[in-house]
Order: sequence, then C-alpha cells, then structure tokens
Amino acid sequence: MADDEEEVGEEENTNNLGSYEGDRNEKNERHGFGKATLPNGDTYEGQYQNGKRHGTGTYRFSNTARYVGEYVKNKRHGKGIFYYPDGSKYDGEWNENVREGHGTYTYPNNDTYAGEWKNHQRHGKGTYTYAATKAQYIGTWNAGKRQGPGELQFNHYKFVGKFRENYPKGKGKFVFKNGYQQNGEYHITSTATEDDTDAPPEVHYKWIARDVVATEQEQPYDLDDEQVETDRSLGNFSIRFSFLSS
Repeated sequence: MADDEEEVGEEENTNNLGSYEGDRNEKNERHGFGKATLPNGDTYEGQYQNGKRHGTGTYRFSNTARYVGEYVKNKRHGKGIFYYPDGSKYDGEWNENVREGHGTYTYPNNDTYAGEWKNHQRHGKGTYTYAATKAQYIGTWNAGKRQGPGELQFNHYKFVGKFRENYPKGKGKFVFKNGYQQNGEYHITSTATEDDTDAPPEVHYKWIARDVVATEQEQPYDLDDEQVETDRSLGNFSIRFSFLSS
C-alpha cells in the first residue's frame, strides 16, 4: 500500500454489530475488555468504553490487514502499528485514524522512512533509506515529496543542497571522502514532447560545476568504485546518478 493512501475503514458504530463476548456497563454497552466479530468479517479484541473502542486493542481486517495500538472513541489515536496486506508496515503516531506525528514506515521492498507525518504523508523532517543501495535522503519533506534543505548520502560521497518536488534545485555541493568538495548548482530545463501535445513537458536536471576545493576528511578512499567521471580537460568532477524514486 502506498504511504499516502488511506486504510480500509473500520466499523464505526460497533455497539450492536456482530457478535461480542466481554464486559458491559449498566447501559449494556460494551465497556471494559471484550472480543467482537463484525458482520464484514473484521474482528476486534481489546478495550471498550461506553460502546466504543477506547484504549489498547487489536483490530484484524478481513483482507489480512491488522492494527495493534491505541484507540480513542473508535478511532486509531495515539501510538500503534498498522500491518498492510502488501507486507508494508507503519509504526508510529496516529491522529483520528490518520498517520500524523512521528513514525516509521517499512515498504514492501524494505525501504524505510523514519520521521514526521501529516495527513498520511511524509511531511516535515525525516530520513528515507533505500534498502537495495543503502543510500539515504536526510532532510525535509512536504506532502510526501523531498522539499527544502536535505542531503543524499551514498557510500563514499553525498550531495548537500535544496530540493523541490523530489529533485535538487539551485546551489549545492558534492562532498567526497577523499578530501574534495565540488560546488555548483542544478539547472532545470523542460522540453515539450513531440508525439503528444497534451503531455506535460519533459523535465531535465543538469549539474553545473563551479569549482573543486579541498576539505578535511578522516578516512580518504579511492573514487574508482564510485559513479564519478573525471573531466581531465576541465579538472572538474562530473557526477551522474539517478535519483531513486520513493
């Protein structure tokens, strides 16, 4: 499941739905600890208060999804873990059924995002780790996209700069562990597609190097294994890498 999609909704008015075994109050409402099986096949086991899920509990969906955590008046609220049918998982804070606050999302491909959330989306400060390459983006997010200051960290070098709509824009720098830093900026250009006039223009990101300066590094290394090409005529690094989608 995509991290910006909503979960399958839970049954809201549960007091008289399906079968129930557990405590009740003087009004015969579900109150205290109980187990319920709802008409749609969902089950809930946990705390109730005045007929509503309230406190800690486990809600199992008929589609194999599962939520384990805190409830307030029938809504996921507080801390909890949501296991999705596709194998992804969110472990963190909730606000009235919405992922909001701080949490960690593990994706089906084992990528992870740990940081702030708003309205089910990555929003605020957070770190996205790519499982396949161990590369990381550490920085700010807006509505699920990399936006503002951030760093893309690779095994032996990193890019530091600002991002817009997931991609770098403007001034930045590549910092290498061999003791050098390349300063420059990303230029954005767009070209219209010839085949489809209604299609959005293709966007191209080009790194323009300005200079290379020495930096102090504790552990120098050989750049031969990196995605780095040396332009001998200009004496500048020309770094090419594709930004991983997330």
